[in-house]
Amino acid sequence: MGIFDWKHWIVLLVVVVLVFGTKKLKNFGSDLGESIKGFRKAMNEEDKPADAAPAQPTQAHSSQTIDGQAHKVEEPVRQEPVRKD
Repeated sequence: MGIFDWKHWIVLLVVVVLVFGTKKLKNFGSDLGESIKGFRKAMNEEDKPADAAPAQPTQAHSSQTIDGQAHKVEEPVRQEPVRKD
């Protein structure tokens, strides 16, 4: 009987489905699969020579950048409140 009893796993599975719902679990599975594929692709690209041209990002996952330079933001000067005694 212990933690690896099949009855415990069934109860745990039912609780997880009730908490997250089937739609979120399905999305979680596909997102996990895509991240594993991306990790494997990145590991394979690391082994290739640097002469190869990088692949163009797909439209669904393309990132946008902001043109321009970053400027340092100065913190405002804090003034102590004037006490009237």
